[in-house]
Amino acid sequence: MYIPSFDDARAAHERIKPWIHRTPVLTSETLNRMSGARLFFKCENLQKAGAFKVRGATNAVFSLTDEEAARGVATHSSGNHALSLSRAAGCRGIPGTVIMPETASRAKMRAVEGYGGEIITCKPSLEARERTLNDLVERTGANFVHPYNDHRVITGQATCSLELNEDAGPLDAVVAPIGGGGMISGTSLTISSIAPDTRIYAAEPKNADDAYRSFKAGYIIEDDAPDTVADGLKVSLRDLSWHFVSSYVTDILLTTEEEIIDAMRLVWERMKIVIEPSSAVAVAAILKNPDVFRGQRVGVILTGGNVDMYKLPWLAK
Repeated sequence: MYIPSFDDARAAHERIKPWIHRTPVLTSETLNRMSGARLFFKCENLQKAGAFKVRGATNAVFSLTDEEAARGVATHSSGNHALSLSRAAGCRGIPGTVIMPETASRAKMRAVEGYGGEIITCKPSLEARERTLNDLVERTGANFVHPYNDHRVITGQATCSLELNEDAGPLDAVVAPIGGGGMISGTSLTISSIAPDTRIYAAEPKNADDAYRSFKAGYIIEDDAPDTVADGLKVSLRDLSWHFVSSYVTDILLTTEEEIIDAMRLVWERMKIVIEPSSAVAVAAILKNPDVFRGQRVGVILTGGNVDMYKLPWLAK
């Protein structure tokens, strides 16, 4: 297992600069007042393809040799990595194929197709995703780009907190959602290197709390098919992401489905920006735990904004 370094993250930043946005850092007096903290929102919902995952996918694709790239890339993903890898493959002019659960957001499926990616659907479990992906790779020779347990992906995600730290200044804490752990691993890689006194918190849905249980137990506990509105956080940790979570994360904070939906709507209403439920988990965790963050400067990574407008979660309440 290759453990990436901060030098790898800096190299990734230079590699992907032509293909990504340097997303803004926004603030909100309303959310500052509600949380008792000074919040700095890194808006990856305004990123190319609408999510932070374009960073890791782009770094992985443009790290390939020409010979490797000619065979194309493939992955399994419930959404944002799928469309991010499809976009990156299109930018390099190579084939991109994505295994998606049949329950995936229609909006994200349309986005994958819009970027030129090919979709193969499967049952909504991690086992089904991985089995279908393995069959594809054996048949085509495509390069597998794991959604998060890949050092090229993690170093790409590390560029997000690098920009956040540069633009927001010194922070007491950074909060990001956790599913498989790609973003929190990249955050850990950067923050532990350039701001080692900054605490790192992961936020997770209570309905998909395998990372929390892993963190408390000291080893990886998997959950094959959790049910949460935060569809981007349904996968489990792997060895590389576990290395960063177990080494650098201060704590994992849980949020209920109602808290996630309320936080999502709050950001839409008060900040006038579109975030998806997975992004809202970080906001919900801060609002739920004011004693942890009160009086502090806190970076909040809003990981994506790809929402099915026909299935807004508060309309189902």
